[in-house]
Amino acid sequence: MPLSILKNRPMNNRFLLTVNLFFFLCLKIGAQHQVPIPTPAQLQWQNAELAALVCWDMHVFDGEFYVQKEVRITPVEDYNTFNPENYDMDQWIKAIRDAGFKIAIFTVSHETGFFFHQSNATPYSMKALSWQDGKGDILRDFKASCEKYGILPGVYIGTRWNAYYGIHDFKVQGDSEFSRNRQAYYNRTIEKIVEEIFANYGEWAMVWFDGGAHGPEQGGPDVLSVFEKYQPNGLFYHNLQRADIRWGGSETGTVPYPSWGTFPYRAIGAGESAKKEIGANNFQLLKKGDPDGVYYMPAMSDAPLRGKGGHDWFWEPNREHTIYPLDDLVNMYYNSVGYNTTLIMGLTPDPEGLLPQPDVKRLKEFGDEINRRFSNPIASTSGAGKTINLKLLERQIINQVVVMEDISQGERVRTFELEGKTSKGWRTIFKGSVIGHKFIHVFDDIEVTRMRLVIKSAIGTPKIKKIEVHKN
Repeated sequence: MPLSILKNRPMNNRFLLTVNLFFFLCLKIGAQHQVPIPTPAQLQWQNAELAALVCWDMHVFDGEFYVQKEVRITPVEDYNTFNPENYDMDQWIKAIRDAGFKIAIFTVSHETGFFFHQSNATPYSMKALSWQDGKGDILRDFKASCEKYGILPGVYIGTRWNAYYGIHDFKVQGDSEFSRNRQAYYNRTIEKIVEEIFANYGEWAMVWFDGGAHGPEQGGPDVLSVFEKYQPNGLFYHNLQRADIRWGGSETGTVPYPSWGTFPYRAIGAGESAKKEIGANNFQLLKKGDPDGVYYMPAMSDAPLRGKGGHDWFWEPNREHTIYPLDDLVNMYYNSVGYNTTLIMGLTPDPEGLLPQPDVKRLKEFGDEINRRFSNPIASTSGAGKTINLKLLERQIINQVVVMEDISQGERVRTFELEGKTSKGWRTIFKGSVIGHKFIHVFDDIEVTRMRLVIKSAIGTPKIKKIEVHKN
């Protein structure tokens, strides 16, 4: 063997060792990031936990029962029936704030096609009204009140249905030159309208297109590029190119467990554009997500406050009996926020321009009850790794546990167990899969001195933001 090779062998060994160590570290770092990572807007959305969807449209003022299929195809006979004599936007937003909600979303337009802002793009907007001499701007007032009360603002824009412009399920009906021209005109109008909303009113925490928004590929307006130009920090929901959150598969305000924050498709679609797999088995994929999904897209759980024995997203006369009882709302919280989703509660101002007092009262009761249950944990801790121990100051009875993962690094936990140390030793309380932003488990009273979270499997090092125990 040549002397030069013998002399270089230690150096070669050191070189190979360095290369191997480099690749090992790369693989380890890669393993830490094999889960989708939420954007700052998605983190803000999930940290908010409670969002209010404030629903108002022209049919609120006609005194008749709301029939959606008719509203979608019937232009409003007299838009000057809009005359909320006691209009008080601060009353709406203060009620939302006092109930513990962190985000409020306003329907600047819905299926009648009327826009509640000062628009130069469509005549069917606040400028057309006799109310406030055509100078009112509900969207402006909403944004200002959200800022006043520390609420993150969102805007809901209806483009899928528009009775004024004759749009049904995204389209002008027919395939004539007339219908094609009308469709092109509608698309240009919507693009101008969304530019007004995105460019003239400051930042929006989230933008919600009702039923999705067909893009140019489907013959619709290009709203996504306008959003990305003017609202780069916002949450976008949704079209076939992008969805930052997903519908939770029902309007019950709940999802089943587990509900992963990840999803296999970039978008969920709407109507005929939705993939068959998404709608299969009563929307199970939307409800549960996919632990192996390559897109971070957490579910939202939505329901109207007036949904008990009805489903009233919009105000109708003599419907106070449909307001959910407090126990139902608390159960909704456990099965939405407690299952890794954001709860969206539909609220509707009345024709006077106020949130009805029975609704305000129930909202406050709900917020107070959630605060009572979770604001003072018996004990709490945080940590990283496969086992997180929580020691109580003394033996105590508990019946609720809250676990929060640090999802800024993605959902890393795959399976876990919760255990409590009783006088007879360690006892398994729950075996689960996803933790995500927040997992809440309720169980029969048990007396313990310690709790521990045992993570059975994870991708990378699991990071637990909080584990806390409560007695309700």
